[in-house]
Amino acid sequence: MDSSAFMMVEQFLNYLSHERNKSPLTVRGYADDLRAFEAYFKTLDNHLSWESVDSDIIRNWMESMMDKGNIATSVNRRLSALRSFYRFALQRNLVNADPAHAVRGPKRGRPIPQFVRENEMDRLLDGSEMWDDSFESVRARTVIMTFYETGVRLAELVGLDDADVNFLESQIKVTGKRDKQRIVPIGRELAEELRHYIAVRDRSVEKTDGALFVGSRGARIARTAVRGIVCDGLSKVTTLKKRSPHVLRHTFATAMLNNEAGLESVRRLLGHESLETTEIYTHTTFEQLKQVYKHAHPRA
Repeated sequence: MDSSAFMMVEQFLNYLSHERNKSPLTVRGYADDLRAFEAYFKTLDNHLSWESVDSDIIRNWMESMMDKGNIATSVNRRLSALRSFYRFALQRNLVNADPAHAVRGPKRGRPIPQFVRENEMDRLLDGSEMWDDSFESVRARTVIMTFYETGVRLAELVGLDDADVNFLESQIKVTGKRDKQRIVPIGRELAEELRHYIAVRDRSVEKTDGALFVGSRGARIARTAVRGIVCDGLSKVTTLKKRSPHVLRHTFATAMLNNEAGLESVRRLLGHESLETTEIYTHTTFEQLKQVYKHAHPRA
């Protein structure tokens, strides 16, 4: 690094440290990102400098990072450091132009949702050795089945009241985000499970409110308790690292689409405002389709 470039970067790092009060760890991160970029553009042309770099060089740097397997979040973080540096340098008249501000970072890819396979869910819910007739066991099975057969969120399940279950119409009323309500149908098996759970609950605990799912003292069940129930249940049948209520929501959506439910129908059942949100599950089903093709087609 020549002396003028060194001074420019040092001024920026001092600015972060003393004027912006950034932590030493943060300042070190900025320094590493800037040195990485300088090392890159010097490999292109040793005569290039911070003043002569243009937007295309920055874009090429990002592409090279992505080609090496860096995720979008990491590349965007480095681009952010570059933008901050050039914004500072332009304000201090250390450069004549800011080549970074017009460069757009790579889009963050949504992770493919994790889900439990249908045969694993069948093994969990149908395995008689998994459950007994105690209140805690009946409640656990009913909680897991409700997540799997309705796709409700954790907060929505905890918020269910007895009055929200309509056995006559085979449906439940779910209160979602921003208190928006939707009606979700329930199948015969879940309806029978809910009836059984309510009967066991009512002879096992003394309820203190209208909640459907309650703790051992009769009050509405806590979210942490529900997370524990789901984690313990799923640990019996899956090796997934993430074993949460949201995984069961993903499992519901994936199972629906795999069994030819329309995307709009799944959107309404999940309570998504946008179809775009629901479309993340099509990536999962397409991945499965590719595996089926790979194993079934003679030339695949």
